[in-house]
Order: sequence, then structure tokens, then C-alpha cells
Amino acid sequence: MRLSIERKPIRVNPDPKRVIARFFFNGNDRAKEVIERVMLISEDDAFGIVSPLLQEYSKRHRNITRVLNRHCSKLKPLFLELNIDFDTLTVYRKLLIGSYFTHEYSIESAAFFNPSIVEDPDQTELEDGQRRVIISFRAVGEGHISSITFRRALIDKDNNISIQPAGSYIDEAEIVRNAVYNKKLFFEKAAITQINIDVISELESKLDHHFEYANLRRIIMDSQKLQEDDMKRLEYDKVLWLADSYYEIVFSLDTDISDRVIFPISEYERKGIEDARFVQFTNDDGSKLYYATYTAYDGSLIMPKLLQTTDFYNFKIMPLYGAGAQNKNLALFPRKVNGKYVMISRIDGCNNYIMYSDKINIWEKPVMLQQPKFSWEFVQIGNCGSPIETPDGWIMITHGVGPMRRYVLGASLLKLDDPTVEIGRLREPLLIPNSDEREGYVPNVLYSCGVIVHNNKLIIPYGVSDSSTAFAEVCLDELLNKLKAFI
Repeated sequence: MRLSIERKPIRVNPDPKRVIARFFFNGNDRAKEVIERVMLISEDDAFGIVSPLLQEYSKRHRNITRVLNRHCSKLKPLFLELNIDFDTLTVYRKLLIGSYFTHEYSIESAAFFNPSIVEDPDQTELEDGQRRVIISFRAVGEGHISSITFRRALIDKDNNISIQPAGSYIDEAEIVRNAVYNKKLFFEKAAITQINIDVISELESKLDHHFEYANLRRIIMDSQKLQEDDMKRLEYDKVLWLADSYYEIVFSLDTDISDRVIFPISEYERKGIEDARFVQFTNDDGSKLYYATYTAYDGSLIMPKLLQTTDFYNFKIMPLYGAGAQNKNLALFPRKVNGKYVMISRIDGCNNYIMYSDKINIWEKPVMLQQPKFSWEFVQIGNCGSPIETPDGWIMITHGVGPMRRYVLGASLLKLDDPTVEIGRLREPLLIPNSDEREGYVPNVLYSCGVIVHNNKLIIPYGVSDSSTAFAEVCLDELLNKLKAFI
């Protein structure tokens, strides 16, 4: 018999009005033609065109002039090719040119789902029994491109959840590329991503054991100049795309968390940032920070990546390495176990694996933890975010895929001091799609990327048929009793 679970009377739906102003580029030749056309316009006409644009779009974006100027500046190499002195352009002409290379993108127009939930760093000015949380979502827009967005919420003493209203503006972060690369690890990843082995060998021979982005870029540019084969030049570009997968992003301090969107930046994630699993991690000294594992997708290949932050304003992002950092579905434990980091993964697409590491970005020697056992998970079993620590063991919420590709949620219990040992598992699903949850972007799918315990209840945010997000809760003691009763 299934556990009693309470669905909350709250649903978070996508809002197509939430748009971001992004760089729009159709290639060098067409861009040059547009620039030349705008350069033929008089100063008065340029002002007359751009002035109403600024008035209209300033109501939709926090600082539209900054955006347009930034997008115009991206075109500097083309101005040089056209023998146009960029620095002599007037303010309004730069803004007008920038506007032709800008488009609005609705980040939530298609779907808003697969949430994870963590404690907010700010727990000030709360009443007894209240808790402030941050919920991340997978937002999907035109072209099925996924990004990470956030909402702040408050859980009261009765576990009622109040989602704070979203802000009126959305901001992308400033990108900082200051990584120092380890040559051995970097080119191991290059080999996995199927970059031409000759290109890899050549670049390896020209780089020090540790190198910076600027040095790699310079060597690649020099090598490409000597290549007449377009396909070979593309292989050099792929190496640079991999380097672009390491970066930091910084959001303005005057943004609300709902204003911040982590949008695909590198080529290896240009088709989406999928299913971020956030966890509040406690270091050995008691200090806390946040990690998130996610899947970067370029349209054909996937790359597991790690995101790190302490404040949700500044984020460091890097790829994950090793035999265990393959496929999707990686979830980090919220602390070290026996002195090592611990990760759940699904490297073969079907079963749950577990692995230990001394370094948070290198994952080797995955060990089988779980296989599908019950009919509702015969297709595959995977995690639904980081395990939750209890005195009785680690609770891991799982997803199972069964007949008609129906996704349901289950739960398992892992031994506290040795999570490679499963000591309990629900025979029946914990949560299945009801009649109101079956329809959507992808029917019959319930999915979560992280849960939280509050007032002795396990709170589960979950995606509803890949279209919206709902919430449910289950008594922690009842769940533990059920888990300990069956294996």
C-alpha cells in the first residue's frame, strides 16, 4: 500500500512575458550589410528611429542602453573590416546598430519545470517555524533551449509555501574567463568530446602543464591561419568551445533572484542547461556553499558540469571529468562521507551508480548501486537530486520509468556511513501523475531535481509533465518506517 502524500494547492506556471534581450547575429556577411545600411542614415534619422525604441524597451529591460551598447561592441571586428572607426560613432548610432543585433527571448515560453530546492543563505527576520528557500527551475523557450531560473519562497510553520512574486526584469550575468587549465584533464575531456586527435596532439605539445585561456586562444588562432581545410579549422574551434565551458558569471547586486537567469554561454551548452540539481554543501569546517550539477547539451553531445556559489550572485562553472562523469543525472551528497566527496550518477542511462572522490570535479570508478527492481521502473531508475541525511540513513528520492514511458517518483534508503549499501526501498511509487498532471509538454512525467526537509516533513517540488511545477509533502517518520520495512 502506498504512503499517504499531500499535494500542495500551489502551481508555478511559465510566464511568456518574462523576456531577455539577447545578441542576435546572422553571420558576418549579413551583419556587414546591416551596418552599412545604418551608416547611410543621417544623425537626425538615427536619433528619430532609436529614441522611441529606447522609450518602449526601457519598460521591458533594466538597462536597455547598456545592452544595445554591449551588442554593438561585439561587432568591432566587422567595423574594422569595413574601415569604419568605431570610436567616432555617435551614441545614438551605436545604440541603433546595437538594436539591429538584439532580439527578445522568452525564457519560459514553452515550459517551467524540474525544480530543486535549497535553504536560502538569508534566514533573517523570520518567525519560529518559518524557512526561506530558493527554488531553481529548468525554463524552456523557443527552440527548446533550457536555462536555469530562480524563485524565492517562504515555508511557514504549517508547511504552507508562498512563492515570492517574480521581478519585472531579467538579467544575464557578466561573463568572466580567468580559468587556469590543467593540460592533462583538459585534453582528456577533449578526447571524450571527439575532437580530432591530431589537433589535440598539436595543441598539447605547444602548451604548458597549466595554461590560461588567452594563451590557448592565441595558439589556436595562429594554427587556424595555417589551415586551408574548413573542417580542420572547425576542430580547432571545438577546442576553444571546450575552454569556454570554464567560466565565472557575476550578477548585479541590484537584481532580485527571480531576475537572474543562467543562460547557455559556451558552444557545448548552446542547446540547453538541463536539470540543475542544487545542494547546500557543508564543508569539514562547518562552512556552507552551494553546488549544482547539470547537463550541458550542444544538440548532439552532453557534458556534465558543476556550478558553485555562496550567494547566488557569483557562480563558478566547470566541466566534470572521469569515467563516472558521463551521461546525465549526477547528484552530489551534501557533505563528505568518510573524508571523500560522494556522487550518485546514471552513467549507462538505466541504473544508479555511486562513486567517491578526493576532488569535486574528478569522478572515477563508479560502482553499481541500484538496478530497476519493480515494474514501474523497469525502463530506468535515476536520482531526483541530492540525498537527504537522517539518523537512519540517506533518503534518496528516485525516478522510475515504466509502461507508456510514465515517470513516477520513488524512494530509497542508503546506509549512513556507507551509502554504497541500500538498506531500504519503496516497493510502490511515492508519487504518480494524477488526472490533473498527465497532460503537458511531455505527458505522464513527474520529475524532481531536489527536495528539502522542514518541520519533519519531506517537501518535494516536482515538474508536471514538463510544463509547470507543483509541490507535495510526506511525513518523514512515516517514509522512514516504510523504507526500513522493505528491501
